[in-house]
Amino acid sequence: MNRVSRRYANHNMTIQEIDGDMMEDKINQDLKQAMLAKETLTVTVLRSIKSAFTYAKVAPGGAGQDAVMTDDEVMAILAKEAKKRQESADSYVKAGSTERAEAELAEKAIIEAYLPAKLTAEELASVVDEVVSGMGEVSPQAMGQVIGQVKARVGTAADGGDIAQAVKARLQQGAGQ
Repeated sequence: MNRVSRRYANHNMTIQEIDGDMMEDKINQDLKQAMLAKETLTVTVLRSIKSAFTYAKVAPGGAGQDAVMTDDEVMAILAKEAKKRQESADSYVKAGSTERAEAELAEKAIIEAYLPAKLTAEELASVVDEVVSGMGEVSPQAMGQVIGQVKARVGTAADGGDIAQAVKARLQQGAGQ
């Protein structure tokens, strides 16, 4: 579908084009509200998220600064940013800087408010079972294919490492039978 840039958004937009911009608009609205409420942490986090959106748009292969991002693209960026915050917090804990780790986790919590709820281990195992049973007989060498299909189904509701662990456990379980 040919997208309309924001500059020309008031002319001939379809519902799908407006829909793709919903999460990004929600974040912009929340940023304005946080600024008015003088919530400095929220303002800082949402500005960094907007910056990540801009980087994604202007990156090589990106659609350009005025492009509209789909909700899936927004969710992928949010998940990446939340993961960065978690990795930073883990590093700070290892270094003995608990204050910085807490600050990173507070930022992560703000970002996660925009993400769908994470799948439990049982829910993820169920999805992995469905994918594996749908593929027929699967060997451990097909782990990458299974992971790809599970990621396509669950999106940002599960971390890639958790998916890989669940798939590996399921494939080892199947090989042991």
